[in-house]
Amino acid sequence: MSDTPGVELYRSASGGFELAVHADAETVWLSADQLVDLFGRDKSTISRHLRNVFVEGELDRDGVVADFATTAADGKTYSVAHYNLDVIISVGYRVKSVEGVRFRRWATQVLRSYLLEGVVLDARRLEQLGSIVQVLSRSSDELVAGVAEVVDRYLPSLRTLRDYDNGKIDASAGTTPTWQLTYEEARSVIDQVAAEFPADTLFGGERGGALRGVIATIYQGFGGVELYPTVQSKAANLLYLVIKDHPLTDGNKRSAAALFVHFLERNGVLAPPGGVPRISNNALAAMTLMVAMSDPKEKELMIALVVSMLADDGV
Repeated sequence: MSDTPGVELYRSASGGFELAVHADAETVWLSADQLVDLFGRDKSTISRHLRNVFVEGELDRDGVVADFATTAADGKTYSVAHYNLDVIISVGYRVKSVEGVRFRRWATQVLRSYLLEGVVLDARRLEQLGSIVQVLSRSSDELVAGVAEVVDRYLPSLRTLRDYDNGKIDASAGTTPTWQLTYEEARSVIDQVAAEFPADTLFGGERGGALRGVIATIYQGFGGVELYPTVQSKAANLLYLVIKDHPLTDGNKRSAAALFVHFLERNGVLAPPGGVPRISNNALAAMTLMVAMSDPKEKELMIALVVSMLADDGV
């Protein structure tokens, strides 16, 4: 992090260069010269891609280009055009470079910070996030596209990403279960997944009684009232606990995803009658990795977001 307010340092993978990135509460900004350094392309190539972003109507120049005072090598200060994160990502997808791939991953982390840390504070920033989602959704990288799909599904209902803190994400709404997961059936699902990875000899091995404990947890209650009364809340907690509690010696994330889908399917919630699954494979993969990357203090938020994605209204 830079000592200069409003400026963050981006370091290349090789450590060969650093970029002083203008940053504010809404986005980050790079000049055309910085894009040249970042993506390892000449100025004419970057200029052509920048021009095409606007000529093709992918982005509107208003709001995504800003002038910043920059001190040149001659010691004089000039006003230089800078481009925001929407433009940076768009150019990144138009060029093919090792650093470009790394930057796209960095951009995904920025997107995750929008999602988990509440950087989006008002309608304008929410609209910016929507633009980023549109760009990411075009990626051929299934994980990046999956993250975009996850966030895109939340945008209509999460008018700001403070809704959870304000109690506006209802993690209790949902469908009453009609089927109960047993340890034996969970074990059968895990064994089926393990059979797909014969080289992973430790896949599905159990750590004591941890798996039984996870299943017991999603059915626990007090005074005859279940703590997680709906299919959605049970499924979300099942996904989270198998990933984060590591009840297996190997294959926790893959097993968690399989159990999650199986639980939803057996309870008739995976897809509406004759419809497509509420969560695609890409979105499930992204959601699984986001849970794995999340901080323990973000548990309730992650569970609430999974429940939100399973809502009957398609959000």
